[in-house]
Amino acid sequence: MAEPGVETRTRSSVITARAAASFDPVGRSVATARAFVRDTLQGWGYAEVVDDAVVLTSELVTNAVIHAGTAADVLCLRADDGVRIEVADRYPEREIPVQQGRAMTGPDRENGRGLLLCAALATRWGVEYSPTRKHVWFHLDLPERPVGTRSAGPVLPDPLLPVTESRVRVAVVQIDRGGAIAAWNEDAEELFGYGSEQVTGKPLGDLAAWPHTPGIGTGLAEALRLSRWEGSYGIRCADGRVIPVYASHLRVRDAQGEPSTVCLLVRDYERAVLQTPQRPAAADAGPESRTAADPFEVFIGSPAPDDLDGLLQRTVERARDMLDGDSAFLLLATDDETELEVRATTGLPSARQRFARVPVETGASRYGSARMPAVHEDLAAVPGAVPLLEGTGMRSVVTVPLKVEGRLTGSLGVAAEGANRYSNEEALRLQFAADRIALAVESARLGELERLRRGSLSFLVEASDLLAGTLDRDQTLALMAQMTVPTLATWCAVYTIADQASDPYLSYVLHEDEDLIDGLKALLVSISPPDPVTTPGARVWTAPGDAAHRAALDASMRELDGPGGPVSSGIGTALATATAVGGETVVLPLVARNRVIGMLTLGKPSDDHFRQEILELAEDLSRRAALALDNARLYSERTAISRSLQRSLLPPGLPVVPGVEVDVIYRAAGEGNEVGGDFYDLFPIRDGAYGFAIGDVCGTGPEAAAVTGLARHALRLLAREGFGGPAVLERLNAAILDEGARSRFLTLLYGEMRPQEDGSAVLKVVCAGHPLPLRLSQDGTVRPAADPQPLLGVMDDLELYEQTVTLDPGDVLLCVTDGVTERREGTRMLGDDGLTEVLKSCTGLTAGAVASRVLRAVERFAQEPASDDMAILALRIPEPHNR
Repeated sequence: MAEPGVETRTRSSVITARAAASFDPVGRSVATARAFVRDTLQGWGYAEVVDDAVVLTSELVTNAVIHAGTAADVLCLRADDGVRIEVADRYPEREIPVQQGRAMTGPDRENGRGLLLCAALATRWGVEYSPTRKHVWFHLDLPERPVGTRSAGPVLPDPLLPVTESRVRVAVVQIDRGGAIAAWNEDAEELFGYGSEQVTGKPLGDLAAWPHTPGIGTGLAEALRLSRWEGSYGIRCADGRVIPVYASHLRVRDAQGEPSTVCLLVRDYERAVLQTPQRPAAADAGPESRTAADPFEVFIGSPAPDDLDGLLQRTVERARDMLDGDSAFLLLATDDETELEVRATTGLPSARQRFARVPVETGASRYGSARMPAVHEDLAAVPGAVPLLEGTGMRSVVTVPLKVEGRLTGSLGVAAEGANRYSNEEALRLQFAADRIALAVESARLGELERLRRGSLSFLVEASDLLAGTLDRDQTLALMAQMTVPTLATWCAVYTIADQASDPYLSYVLHEDEDLIDGLKALLVSISPPDPVTTPGARVWTAPGDAAHRAALDASMRELDGPGGPVSSGIGTALATATAVGGETVVLPLVARNRVIGMLTLGKPSDDHFRQEILELAEDLSRRAALALDNARLYSERTAISRSLQRSLLPPGLPVVPGVEVDVIYRAAGEGNEVGGDFYDLFPIRDGAYGFAIGDVCGTGPEAAAVTGLARHALRLLAREGFGGPAVLERLNAAILDEGARSRFLTLLYGEMRPQEDGSAVLKVVCAGHPLPLRLSQDGTVRPAADPQPLLGVMDDLELYEQTVTLDPGDVLLCVTDGVTERREGTRMLGDDGLTEVLKSCTGLTAGAVASRVLRAVERFAQEPASDDMAILALRIPEPHNR
C-alpha cells in the first residue's frame, strides 16, 4: 500500500525529500511530533513555515492520539514550491468533519480548532478517507526569496544549544472575538494547573499578569487584535504563582469570517521554541553595504523593536550571545543616578526581573561603581560585588556603563556560570556595543517616560476629581484604595491615626482578588503597623512578607505533623496569602497640615517590584489623598460639633401634661441643619401650670439659631420666676435688643396652660407678631384664638397683653410658624385660609394626627423642598371616654 497522502499531492510539484514517523497514542507523542516536524523543516531550511507547520501538526496529532485514541503517522514532503504534511490515524469510521454554520471552537472535537487552523494558515488542505485510515493534509507555500538563500541556523555544539526542560510543553490557547478563552489544550493544563472546563469562557485577562502601567506599551486587548504578536508576560497558575511565559499570537478567521486569536505559550526560558529567528543579512551583500551599516542595527538587528521593553530584551539577548554567556541583564539609572532599576534579563530567575533596584555605588573601588567597566573573574572570591547575581550560581561577570553625553543612563552586564570566563578584551567588546545602543535606549526611555507622565497626569486629574467629590471619611478611604488597585499595586492597605497619641489603625484593605482580602486583612491585623514618619517618599516594609512566609511555614509543618488525610484549607489560605504579599511592599506617609494622619501601604505579589515612576505617581496620589482624608475628618468633626450644639437648642423632651394631648413636628431648612430660626418649647412652670411657646427668628441657619437659644432659655427662666406672659415677653424683647448688631427680630406665641378638673383647659396667650393660633371646636368650626400684637426685637417699649382661652373636651389648638402658612407654589400660597381649610378636616383626630395632616398638606402643596424652617404644635383636649 502506498504511503499516506502520496497519491493526493499536487501533480505539478516535484518531491525532493521526505521524512516519516509514527507516534503511539500517548500524551507525550504530541510534543514528539512537534519536535519531529520542527527538526525536519529546520534541516530543510524552511524556517519561514516552521511555526505554522508545528501549530497545525500539534493540533492534528492531538486529535489522533488523544481524542481518537489511535497511533498517528506523520509524513513530511518537501517540494520545490513548499512543504506538505500529512497526519493519518486509524479511525476511518468517524464522521466527516464538515462545518455546519457554527464556529469550530471545542478542543475535544475533531472538526474543531485543528481544521480551523488549517483553513487559516495552510495554502491548501483536505481530509481523505480510506477503508483503514483517515488522512488530514495541508500544504504550506514558501515565501518568495532569492535563489540559494536559506533560513537555517548553523550546526552548533551541544553545550551551545538553547536549554529547555526534558519535555517541552507548548500551551495552545484560542481566544474568541470577545477576548474569552475558547479552547485550552493538554499542555496548557499541565503548565498552569487549570482544566479546560475551569477556564473556557473566561477572559484571558483574568489569568494574564500583564503590566498595569498608565499610558505605557501595548495592552493585552490590543495585542490579541494584532495579526501577529510575540513577547513575554505572566500567567497566574491555579496555585497562585505567576509563571513568566513567552507567547506567540496569531490572528485567524474561520470559514464564516469569525476572527479569533491562537496563542502559543512556553516557559519564558524556553522562548527559543517559539521565538522567530533573526533573519541573517543577504549573502550577496557587498562590502560597501557592510561598511555602511548602522553599528546599532549590526548589534540589535533590523528592524529594531519600536518599544523600550522590546529593545532592552533584544539587547540583553544579543549581549549574552555575543560573549557566549549564560545570562545577561540591563539596568536603567534613576533620574538622580543613585540607583539602577532592572529592566531586562535573560537566564536569571524571575525574582531578578522587572524593577528590582540596586545602588549605583556598591563599594569604594572602581569595581564597586556602575559608572566604570568592571570584570569579576570569580564572584565567589568577592561576595556581594554584584548584588543582582547573588544566589544565581553565576561566577564571572563583565559589566559596562551606558552613558549619554557623560551622564550615566544604565548598565549592561553578561555573566557566566564558570569562573575566569571574561577579561578586559570582552569588556571592550561589550563597551563598544553599549556605546552603540546607549543613545537609542535613552531616546526610547525618554519617550516611555513622556507617555507615562501624560498617563500619570490624566490619572491624577481623575483622582483629584473623585477625592474632591466627597467629604465622607469612609468613602474617601475606599476611593484611595480603589484608585491604587490594580493600576499602581496588587493590594493596598490604609492606616489612619486619630491623634498624635494614638497608634495607627488599619482602616481599609483591598486586593485585586477579592478572595484574598480576608486573609490579607487578618495578616495585617496580626502584625505591628508601620511606624508613622513624616519623611516624604516610599519606604520598603518587609514585615507583611516575613509574617506571611512564617505563617505559611507553620501551616505546612502542622499539615505534615497532623494525621494523614486531605490537605486542609488552612494551608491553602496561608500559601495564597504568602504569595499575595511576597513581593515588594512600600509605605507612603499621609501628611496633611504638617501632621501624619495615616499611611498608604502598597504591595506586589511574589518576586514583583515597583518601578520608580510608579512610586513617584503613588507619592503624588498620597499627598492628594491625605488632604482629602483630612478634609473629610475635619468636616466630620465640625458636623458632629454643629449637631451637638443644635440639639442643645431644642427641648430635651416633651413633658406629659395631664388631660392634654401634645404633639410637635419640627423641620429645619438647609442641609445638615437640625435647628434653625423656628423653635418651640413646652415646660412645667408651677402648681400644675405649663408654659408653651412657638416662635420664629428672622432668617435661618446658625445666626438665627443663636437667637433661638437665647429666646428659649430666657422664656423658661422668666416664667419660672413668676412673671406673667406680657412681662416675660417684654423682658425677652429687652434681652434681644441688648445683642446689638447680632440681634434679630422675633415673632413669638407664648402661653400658660392650666388643665381643669372638669376636663377643660384654661390658656392665657400672648401673640407677638406671630401667625395667630387656630382653635378647632368639636362642631368643626375654626377661629383665631388670639389677637395680633407687635413682634419682639424692634421697639424698646412694648405694651403687651394676654388673652384667656378655654379649650373644651374635643377642642384643638394649632400653633404654626410662617414656614407653614407661607408655603408657595409659583404665585400660589397656602396662607391662613388654606391652613384653616386643612384644620377643618381634622375634627375628631388626635393631636398627633392633626399635626401629621397639616405637614402632609404643606408638603403636597408644592413640589420643591421647603426653603424655610417649619414648626407645628398641636394641643388637644381629649373627650372623657378617651382619657
